[in-house]
Amino acid sequence: MRRVTALIVAAGRGSRFGGPLPKQYALLGGQPVLRRTIAVFRTAPEIDRVLVVIAPGDAPHYEAATAGLGLPNPILGGASRQQSVLHGLEALAATPPDLVAIHDAARPFVRPADIEACLAAASSEGVDGAVLGIPLADTLKRVGDGNAVTATVPRQGLWRAQTPQVFRFGPLLAAHRAAASLGAVETTALTDDAAVAERAGLKVVMVAGSEDNRKITTVEDLGTMHMETRTALGFDVHGFAPGNAVMLGGVAVPHSQALAGHSDADVTLHALTDAVLGTIGAGDIGKHFPPSDPQWRGASSDRFLRHAVDLVTARGGRVVHLDVTIVCEAPKVGPHRAAMVNSIARIAGVSADRVSVKATTTEGLGFTGRREGIAAQAIATVELPGS
Repeated sequence: MRRVTALIVAAGRGSRFGGPLPKQYALLGGQPVLRRTIAVFRTAPEIDRVLVVIAPGDAPHYEAATAGLGLPNPILGGASRQQSVLHGLEALAATPPDLVAIHDAARPFVRPADIEACLAAASSEGVDGAVLGIPLADTLKRVGDGNAVTATVPRQGLWRAQTPQVFRFGPLLAAHRAAASLGAVETTALTDDAAVAERAGLKVVMVAGSEDNRKITTVEDLGTMHMETRTALGFDVHGFAPGNAVMLGGVAVPHSQALAGHSDADVTLHALTDAVLGTIGAGDIGKHFPPSDPQWRGASSDRFLRHAVDLVTARGGRVVHLDVTIVCEAPKVGPHRAAMVNSIARIAGVSADRVSVKATTTEGLGFTGRREGIAAQAIATVELPGS
């Protein structure tokens, strides 16, 4: 199975942006642009690692924007985009991927399907890389002194390059190392990785992308997003099995038994995962993490909830509130409630005041009343861009 790393370039200063923060850390619909960009790549099926390149001095901004995502330490960029990408590639060289997808942090609207199309094209026989882009549709004019039109430029065969730009790792690293020996002026002229690859004689193909994959350049590009509110329910049940603790909300709660299940059987996180998935019509937890798949045996359920939240973020949305009710006779939830709230907030990437954990019993009735297991019911509230 091929290994694919996404290298997110977030080292630029964005001099045209004009906001109080670099554009990759500005808020878009309540979340940092960088966090939204990362979320898209985390939901792309073939991406198995995400690494971010940041500017020296941006560590506090980066940590705030990526809190709870569990990413590796960022790589410090250089004086130019080419140098920043090279720093990122060198950091990957010890355990090199087969393909590397290089993407601008300021393009948070890229579609997972377009990422997959680039990966497929870059994997084609005889191809070294693939670039997402748009064929030019407008008439082009060359302008001289006094803004006088001097010529009409044929647009046939001209494209606007976007990112991601996907390459076989070895050839691209070699191309960037060769480019690093150029003078500062020449290096600055290499405005994207395709230009570096072209200079090295690599074969790069274009892949048709989407106009939605726009790059944020000014504060006005953030726009005013119309958001709609959605809610959905989640419900889950697990029976007891031999053990000495149950997982509830990512917290190991001591008990005379454990919960039975293919993963860690965290009934609370499972109910929350289904609720979040429901807000975007993405099916249920079994669709994304089939119990028949051995890789999820004993898996920590925080991965399931994080995945669901990332799907919402990739759609341009955000989690507003998570509410879950745990139904059981024992163990007592109260002593562990605060720990559960903090755990769920960390996993979902929200503040603790956006999480509610409650508990109740069925007064001795039903399977929970007979102490045969635990049930959980959850409600998720999210905001998504409206149509």
